[in-house]
Amino acid sequence: MRLLIFCLFLAIVSPVPAALPESVVFVGQGKYQALINRGLAENWRSLPIGERTAKVGLALRGTPYKNYTLELDDRIETPCVNMAGMDCWTFFEIALGAARALKISENPTPADMLRMIELDRYRSGRCNGIFTSRLHYLEQWLQDNQSRGLVKDVTPSLPGAKKLYRDMKEMSASWKSSKQLRANPSLVPEIARIEAQLSKRGIWYVPNSAIADAEKYLRDGDIISIVTTWPRGYTSHVGLAYRDENGVLRFLHASRNERAVVIDSRLSTYVKRYSTNAGIMVARPNDI
Repeated sequence: MRLLIFCLFLAIVSPVPAALPESVVFVGQGKYQALINRGLAENWRSLPIGERTAKVGLALRGTPYKNYTLELDDRIETPCVNMAGMDCWTFFEIALGAARALKISENPTPADMLRMIELDRYRSGRCNGIFTSRLHYLEQWLQDNQSRGLVKDVTPSLPGAKKLYRDMKEMSASWKSSKQLRANPSLVPEIARIEAQLSKRGIWYVPNSAIADAEKYLRDGDIISIVTTWPRGYTSHVGLAYRDENGVLRFLHASRNERAVVIDSRLSTYVKRYSTNAGIMVARPNDI
């Protein structure tokens, strides 16, 4: 009965009918199927969601770094997956989406994966074909996904956590740098409205000086957003927590510097490496 209810739910939130070719919407189906086959063979579905997400993330190591993989069309917004190249956000989305798909299907298809991506990437889990239905900010993503029980913001419970408020004007101030907003300038006021809400709400974050003490409370597969020092936004990067065989809590992410998905240094060390990093925000994923 639960499976039937879930299948009916997926039918309701299934991706917008394909207006773009399947080869454009889902790049790298062979790599995706190889990943799923490995997960099935190694019984990843038996693992808790965080460990399962980390397993997928580890399997994606070496994937080339590639930006702008979501910008498929000036006007058509649609769920999409690119297994051949990932930026920091699409890396964690794909790792989490595949982990969830392995739990809800005996042999997850590309369509199953697109449904998982839609649930995660879009406001209220629904892509309406318009650019503004996408969750463009990690803090917006966290609030929306938490409201639907898909993740939990564990940041306030971590030692040293503080509240932070910023006057966000990231996308609305530089809207001409987005090809979708250039093609649809009437969407800019909605972006500005979202930014105003996020500015008023603020975020919880753990400052750099407290991360080392917080690491023991983090789990494999926790989604780690890097909080920036830039005053017009909250976050600048994202990846996964991964505790190695020596018990060191490391940062697993799609690295722009390394141009690939990598296991980086200890999380607290990584964050302090760059003067533009102010701390972290932590989301713990849930199964659907």
